[in-house]
Amino acid sequence: MKSPIDNPADPFKKALAEATKVMANDHELTVTYSVDPPGQTADMVRLPQVSRRMTRDEVLLARGTADAFALRHRYHDPKVAARYMPQGQMARDLYDAMETARIEAVGAQHMPGTAGNIDAKIGNEARRKGYDQIRQASDAPLSVAAGYLVRHLATGRDLPPGADNVMNLWRGFIEDHCGDRLGDLSEILSDQKAFARLARDIIKDLGYGDQLGDDPDDQDQDQEDEAEDGSDDQEEQESTGEDESESEEAEASPEQTQDDQQDPSQAQVSMDEQADAENAEETEMPEGEAPLEPPAPQPISAADPNYKVFKTEFDEEIGAEELAEAAELERLRAYLDQQLEPLKGAVSRLANKLQRRLQAQQSRSWEFDLEEGMLDAGRLARVVANPTTPLSFKIEKDTEFRDTCVTLLLDNSGSMRGRPISIAAICADVLARTLERCQVKVEILGFTTRAWKGGNSREKWLAEGRPAQPGRLNDLRHIIYKSADAPWRRARPNLGLMMKEGLLKENIDGEALEWAHRRMMNRPEARKILMVISDGAPVDDSTLSVNPANYLEKHLRDVIAMVERRKAVELIAVGIGHDVTRYYDRAVTITDVDQLAGAMTEQLAGLFDSDPRKRARVLGMRKVS
Repeated sequence: MKSPIDNPADPFKKALAEATKVMANDHELTVTYSVDPPGQTADMVRLPQVSRRMTRDEVLLARGTADAFALRHRYHDPKVAARYMPQGQMARDLYDAMETARIEAVGAQHMPGTAGNIDAKIGNEARRKGYDQIRQASDAPLSVAAGYLVRHLATGRDLPPGADNVMNLWRGFIEDHCGDRLGDLSEILSDQKAFARLARDIIKDLGYGDQLGDDPDDQDQDQEDEAEDGSDDQEEQESTGEDESESEEAEASPEQTQDDQQDPSQAQVSMDEQADAENAEETEMPEGEAPLEPPAPQPISAADPNYKVFKTEFDEEIGAEELAEAAELERLRAYLDQQLEPLKGAVSRLANKLQRRLQAQQSRSWEFDLEEGMLDAGRLARVVANPTTPLSFKIEKDTEFRDTCVTLLLDNSGSMRGRPISIAAICADVLARTLERCQVKVEILGFTTRAWKGGNSREKWLAEGRPAQPGRLNDLRHIIYKSADAPWRRARPNLGLMMKEGLLKENIDGEALEWAHRRMMNRPEARKILMVISDGAPVDDSTLSVNPANYLEKHLRDVIAMVERRKAVELIAVGIGHDVTRYYDRAVTITDVDQLAGAMTEQLAGLFDSDPRKRARVLGMRKVS
């Protein structure tokens, strides 16, 4: 009989680790399980954690991830991949996606059981990223669609729901531009070099040839030609003696031709004319079809294809530590701590309250008197007393937020200057610390602009003659104060940056919300919560002076509608002094910044509450007076 404290998932995890080593053909490979995102290095594989429940989805995801990593370890040569790797980001994404599809197709040929497991992994990814909700090709990543199509054609297997939607949205475009090349897949799957060349040709056909960089095969040919030239020079030097004697005889001969006797200047002119003729021949364009037009550029916003931005080259996504020296961050953090001192007691009580509520739900709870599961040793006495009594089993309940990520998106506009931004920074700090203790990942982001009144974008707009309806006309600054995987102690000084004079400027909420949503969609957690803290509507004088008055507000509404429609991220908002319920369905408005900590705590606690009625009551809040 097993002890009740044994983890029933341990035998499965051990067996899966051994199978992964065998499939990878590397018995020295280290296999670990973690709540962190799955990953792989040259000698280590990190798989998703498997809970005591060992649900079907958990098992399939762990198997699929293990198979994918093992096949890559076995059938992928990093040196070949690096040799043919394109330079541009989009071309790199296409190359990586097609190489992953090749690896999985080769694995399916040699080990058919891996195909079903990897299908489960792809299906999980598609559900997590909301691929089944996408209705336009512009919302679907082309690189992912290309990888899915290559895998589908190479294996003949149908893709899981969601993944097939992404593939079908782009399939017509891909086959129209490079359909002939896709028929050669099965012949070269096992040859990574040949497949890499094919992948580069496909990327070129799709309109991203300018991102490929130099062709490594052409460089090899150049090196071979140089080697041959060197050997020819050596042969010429060896025969120098014979050539010199022959030339002496030619000079002594009276039968010289007129060409040999011409003036050296005339000889130079004839050589120049010959070179010009050769250059003219080289510059002639070959006959044939005109090069394919590159695909239309992706829209700036997935929520509104008509949303325009005049220039994106001046926008920046930057870590807080890059905007100030370490010494300055420490000084600003000390100033923030001084602001926290009068509120220390109240904030600590709220943090402890939130932690108690979360940990109360994290405590182990069990379902008893079941027909299967773990044997309930506490009820064996009644079986001994009455042998006709059936055995009783139990299983552990899952906590709702075991696999959760929370993002706090803070308005860093000029109107937040003073006490509001101090309270927002303090609350973000306390919530990050508290949620980290409860094993909930937290990301803290901020949004503002790089300049008042437009910055470099407006200057370029003026230089180009003030074209009408330019769209967003300012330089964005999106700040990462704490990434989800960074520990709180490392990011602690970064929050002091909000106290920096001159940091807070304009606020363009729609693009910031879309940016935060896009970051969350790339996270592996099953549940994602995005909390926005703002003090009003989006405002940028430069943009609104040359566009319709509701330009930024409309885009914010469109982004919120997209997030709500996709349902992959739970969105809530806290408005400081302004009613944000006109934008967000789940929102609370506070009239005093001192109430922010309580409002944020209650909102998050309400989302984690296991009682649906309590959760609905908290999320139904509209105003704290």
